[in-house]
Amino acid sequence: MAYKLNGNTLPIDKPFSVGNINYPANWLKLSTADDRAAIGITEEADPVLKDQRFYNIDGSAKDMEDKNTVDDNGDPVLDLNGNQAITKGLKTKFKDEEKYTAQSLLNKYDWQVVRKAEKGTAMDSDVVTYRDGIRAAYETRKTEIDACSDAAALETLFGATYDSEGNWVKQNMTQYPDDPRRLV
Repeated sequence: MAYKLNGNTLPIDKPFSVGNINYPANWLKLSTADDRAAIGITEEADPVLKDQRFYNIDGSAKDMEDKNTVDDNGDPVLDLNGNQAITKGLKTKFKDEEKYTAQSLLNKYDWQVVRKAEKGTAMDSDVVTYRDGIRAAYETRKTEIDACSDAAALETLFGATYDSEGNWVKQNMTQYPDDPRRLV
């Protein structure tokens, strides 16, 4: 909450003056709304900050799609190989994160894949099912991301659903399966 006097923000815990009257540093904290209104102080709600994963600091939505990178003159920016540089959009960034997540989940049991390839030892069935579930969830999550038409839809997708009393119900996005061997 910001307090304003004649359009100027009054800092909390700083003394201030109105006309010939000096107010101590703690006056704004101790005063009532009526006290403040009587000398012309108004209250202004703090701005609602948007999730910076999806929005720029000014509140505008980040680009959803990849774009060619250009300089201030509109000329193409080239990468080290002389190719047009690309600025990744939200969809690509989030799909890249999903790829990393799926890869890190699969890595835990890669030793069983190597053991099967080297020695012919069968993989544990619960591990095979888990790894298949990770791949399926990854593909579904990429499809869910691609289906979003704007930053608000992505924000909803990465959020959760709550009931009328504010209790968590479920994540909105398809979830990766639980590790069958996770220690609780």
